[in-house]
Amino acid sequence: MFESAELGHKVDKETYGKEVPLLREALLTTQFDLAEDHSFPVIILVGGVDGAGKGETVNLLNEWMDPRHIQAHAMGEPTQEEKERPPMWRFWRALPPKGKIGIFFGSWYTDPIVDRVTGLTKTTQLNRSVDEINRFEMMLTDEGALIIKFWFHLSKKAQKKRLKALEKDPETRWRVADTDWARFKIYDKFRKWSEHTLRATSTGIAPWIVVEGVNARYRNLTVGKTLLEALRKRLDQKEPVEAVVTAAPFLPRIDKLNVLKSLDMSQNYPKPVYDEELEKFQGRLNQLLRRPRFKKRLSLVVAYEGADAGGKGGNIRRVTAALDARHYRMVPVAAPTEEERAQPYLWRFWRHVPGKGAVTIFDRTWYGRVLVERVEGFCPESDWMRAYSEINDFEEQLVRNNILIVKFWLAISKEEQLRRFKDREKIAFKRFKITEEDWRNREKWDDYEQAVCDMVDRTSTDIAPWTLVEGNNKYYARIKVLKTLCDTIEAAL
Repeated sequence: MFESAELGHKVDKETYGKEVPLLREALLTTQFDLAEDHSFPVIILVGGVDGAGKGETVNLLNEWMDPRHIQAHAMGEPTQEEKERPPMWRFWRALPPKGKIGIFFGSWYTDPIVDRVTGLTKTTQLNRSVDEINRFEMMLTDEGALIIKFWFHLSKKAQKKRLKALEKDPETRWRVADTDWARFKIYDKFRKWSEHTLRATSTGIAPWIVVEGVNARYRNLTVGKTLLEALRKRLDQKEPVEAVVTAAPFLPRIDKLNVLKSLDMSQNYPKPVYDEELEKFQGRLNQLLRRPRFKKRLSLVVAYEGADAGGKGGNIRRVTAALDARHYRMVPVAAPTEEERAQPYLWRFWRHVPGKGAVTIFDRTWYGRVLVERVEGFCPESDWMRAYSEINDFEEQLVRNNILIVKFWLAISKEEQLRRFKDREKIAFKRFKITEEDWRNREKWDDYEQAVCDMVDRTSTDIAPWTLVEGNNKYYARIKVLKTLCDTIEAAL
């Protein structure tokens, strides 16, 4: 892959001087077209050999285009806040919205390659990272992002010459650190594992462009023209390409049985027993979350989904009553805002991933895509069909970072829902809980039931299983949730 970049590419001063003004004008015009079109984000990854011109190129792009519409990120060592969360968290937070360009100088490729070169990981771990990266980039492109990946290459001889030249010049000496020379000594290892990674991640949706970094004029024109062509091609595309669903369709169960209909909805707790159990499990939950091991190593995500009037609000209040208000966050999920619609679907949930020792409770979750968005037709079939695997990937990253995920579906019978709807209409302080939309959703009971069963089938994993809660009796449902939380945390501790 790198051999083709070592051909001694050059551009003379005269040619460069003629082409740059035209290129800059075209890039600026295209950038404003992108901002006005506002239909997709552009993600530029800049990686490669030390001394090959990565920093200069990023600075040049900021100079050639309007920096107000470019978000450049130099990803160095993670902060303490970032270390407490999955490795991809800091990249998720930095993704550009639609209509903007995000440049990552140091990206999700850096640590996997460096860790393999320095012996911190094995080839199997690098390959696992490669697989995760490919799925992540596929998710971004499925969400509409344009990904452009530049790898700046120098031969070993050229890198040595470049580092010495930078070191000799008083104005550029600061750009050469001891780590640059340390990496030069293991150049061959870097080349081997970089090429291994690039081959495995140069895909049809996000190919690598390898740029020879010796001649700055050649490098600058190559990057500028590649960026311009990619942007113009995407912007000039008349109609968005509609994704084709290739997966086998979901079919109703032949025998009409499903996980929701198998629940025993007659489960019950008398009030005196409930009061005793409530105090017991709230106290137990509070003590578990105070343990030093939980505070130092673990965090907790509680995900609530359920039928309308299923009792989520009252259930959540009994859980939060056991928590220290300083260490938990409540995230009610409604229709996405304009800011959230400009980002990938999971972005708004990634933002709320808790740090060590903290708890985040989601009232409605990322499963909305395979529930309400599926049933109501708010997204194409291709989007909710791919969401199952994207959600499983998301949850796997959380669990691997010692974040416990406890997912509850609060189920009630159709008859119980009707009774609660009518009660809400009668009681003044509960009227705000019932809307025309609730009645309309009730008419699609069977469709929602099918969507829930499919969701449980495809996303109830060993690391993040669904807990189905029989919710006709609110007392029983609250105790089951509290007990499940306690058992999950205790097992992890």
